Amino acid sequence: MVADKLFKIEKGKHGQKLSAEKARVKTGKTPTLSAEQMRQLFDSFDPSKPNDLRDRALIAVMSYSLARVSAALDLRASDLMDLGRTQVLRLQEKGGVQRDIPAHPKLVEYLDEWIDHAQLRGSDFLFPALPRNGGVDSSKSMTRGDALRMVKRRLLKAGIPPVFSNHSFRATGITEFLTNGGDLETAQQLANHADSRTTKLYDRRASRLELEEIVRIRF
Repeated sequence: MVADKLFKIEKGKHGQKLSAEKARVKTGKTPTLSAEQMRQLFDSFDPSKPNDLRDRALIAVMSYSLARVSAALDLRASDLMDLGRTQVLRLQEKGGVQRDIPAHPKLVEYLDEWIDHAQLRGSDFLFPALPRNGGVDSSKSMTRGDALRMVKRRLLKAGIPPVFSNHSFRATGITEFLTNGGDLETAQQLANHADSRTTKLYDRRASRLELEEIVRIRF
């Protein structure tokens, strides 16, 4: 994270002095995956295994719809809706805000495979806990802790450092959207941020460029 301090002049008994007023944050703390790492992660899933289908679909929701993990885990099977020309994902966000996000074709593919395999009905949780004895308990959703442990496990399996979190996929999706020509205002709407300055905190294009440039130093 890069921050700079704003200073103001204060008058005291011993004259004027500078004091730090506040720090202006330029980038956020959430680490993001590269496009190559995302492909590596998705390629590591085995579609023949139920756990892999569910976990791949959950990571896809966070990555392609920019959903917070809490909103993703609240999803029911009926929240993936076919509107004819397109499909949308209905998210219940912070503050009781309901939003319909166009579903990325790849996200639809992953969700359809999971829903079909698990035979989920409309009112079933989209990402249920999977009992150790097999089967699907669609009456109980995964917890945020469950999701984080899953993410760490999947990263390790894919050969990716487990420094990333659930929130990393949201930040990664925003960065890739902007990298590939998306504008900040649309990214703000997709991420449901009240202020575009919050969206900018998730934009890691500058740090990626810096890395590409710094490797020009060769010894």
